Amino acid sequence: MSVNKTTPDYIFEISWEVCNKVGGIYTVLSTRAKTILTKTNAQLVFIGPDLWKETENPLFKEDKRLLAGWRKKATEEGLAIRIGRWNIPGEPVAVLVDFTPYYNIKNEIYSEAWNLFSVDSLHAYGDYDEASMFSYAAARVAESYYKHIIAKDIKKGNNPKVIYQAHEWMTGLGALFLKHWIPSIATIFTTHATSIGRSIAGNMKPLYDYMSGYNGDQMASELNMESKHSIEKQSAHRVDCFTTVSEITDVECTQLLEKPADVILVNGFEDDFVPKGAAFTAKRKEARKVMLNVAGKLLGQEFSDDTIIVSTGGRYEFRNKGIDILLESLKRLADEPSLDRDVLAFINVPAWVKGPREDLAPLLSPQGGKNPATVAELLPLGGGWEGAAPLDTPVITHELYNMNDDKALSMMRAIGLDNNPNSRVKVIFVPCYLNGNDGIFNMPYYDLLPGDDLAVYPSYYEPWGYTPLESVAFHVPTITTDLAGFGLWANSLKGEYSQLEDGVKVVHRTDSNWNEAADEIKNTILAFTKMDDKLVADLRRRAAAIAKKALWDKFVKYYLEAYEIALSKI
Repeated sequence: MSVNKTTPDYIFEISWEVCNKVGGIYTVLSTRAKTILTKTNAQLVFIGPDLWKETENPLFKEDKRLLAGWRKKATEEGLAIRIGRWNIPGEPVAVLVDFTPYYNIKNEIYSEAWNLFSVDSLHAYGDYDEASMFSYAAARVAESYYKHIIAKDIKKGNNPKVIYQAHEWMTGLGALFLKHWIPSIATIFTTHATSIGRSIAGNMKPLYDYMSGYNGDQMASELNMESKHSIEKQSAHRVDCFTTVSEITDVECTQLLEKPADVILVNGFEDDFVPKGAAFTAKRKEARKVMLNVAGKLLGQEFSDDTIIVSTGGRYEFRNKGIDILLESLKRLADEPSLDRDVLAFINVPAWVKGPREDLAPLLSPQGGKNPATVAELLPLGGGWEGAAPLDTPVITHELYNMNDDKALSMMRAIGLDNNPNSRVKVIFVPCYLNGNDGIFNMPYYDLLPGDDLAVYPSYYEPWGYTPLESVAFHVPTITTDLAGFGLWANSLKGEYSQLEDGVKVVHRTDSNWNEAADEIKNTILAFTKMDDKLVADLRRRAAAIAKKALWDKFVKYYLEAYEIALSKI
């Protein structure tokens, strides 16, 4: 049981990304689980959607013996669940629920949500129904677990402390219902990005210069976001503890949801997946060979190991992730007379991909683009590059369904980033998930990341920013911005703007300093190309040292604070 009155005995964590790798929330939950188990000694249960009906989920290991008694009771109550372990460090209990039966009573659920919590589902569209039915089903799962397992503790005279933490608007509805059904469960709602803030930014409106003038309800109406905004706002106001992930997102919450966070849950991670010592050196060497060879075969030229490899990655949010300003910066770098080294930039963002290029894949391996047995098979055949010619459209590794109107390709054409043989700067768009089986690189993202010399994530809208944090963990000096939670945190370590010499360069971005920010990014990359090996090695060590300060054992204290606040409210 608890060591004190505010340490939870049971923790439910609910997210669409439990055993379902979609984005950054998956990283938050999966890397933190082991630390939460260690620090609280609580019974931790993750609840996620059962989306893998016909195929095996590699992230979930079903165990029909686990909680078998409760499983039987839950099934009798009409819950369609599978119980097992999430295949992550700590192997926490995971319950996957089939939420589709609740579509049959969707209108009744929405009506009750309006009457009880003033949640407006009238304007719902897109993924709102799917998320809401999962959210409701997850609450029913927690309710059943409470009645059949936790209630036994209560009958013994104990007073178990129970936390229900719902992540993002997609799980807020369930948190509200559960708080209504079982008031003794302490509820936490965590927004990782406000839906209306992301929408304002995604619709090319100036989010930051006019933040103080925005009304969240009014903007939700204007941008057709009423329902998502409504559940998010009501959840923020009605749960026992409202949290978000960074100071910059807390500003959004205060203005757009009219509710500041009770606690800021800074995102950490674990670095146990980062190779050490000789293994890291071997990974870096292998990754560079692969990337330089793919670029060489695509462009019809040989790249020396002296080439500076730059990368960016993440979701394909063209403006929010700063892909637009990065391309502009690379064009300005290409026009820089003092650049005297080759720069090879990879834009790793999944787009509407059709498949690997049929003219490129056969050049990379005797197996016709399939995963090669050794790196040696990727090296140039015949001992040289004489007579090689660039492929048609030598700026992309995979075919897209929308080659003519893709945003990145369109901008590259517009500004002349066409990989001209005479240019020192080459840009390659990699529009697929680097999962080790993409048909071109055939290496997972984390195996390619060590090969980078510099990473650039010049985000416009980035509540936290796991991609720059992962990059520095792999000893890659990184450029980010002060519109990213990670960038603000990096600044806080120094007490002023962090510079590349610190391992992380934080660029100042606003709604009105596009040219200045693009030049600063360009100048930072240019300065990096001038650094000698000793200084670069020092930067790599400092980058890795910053990552060490973001491990979960440094940040778990904020979760313990949120638990204490939530439990004090019930």
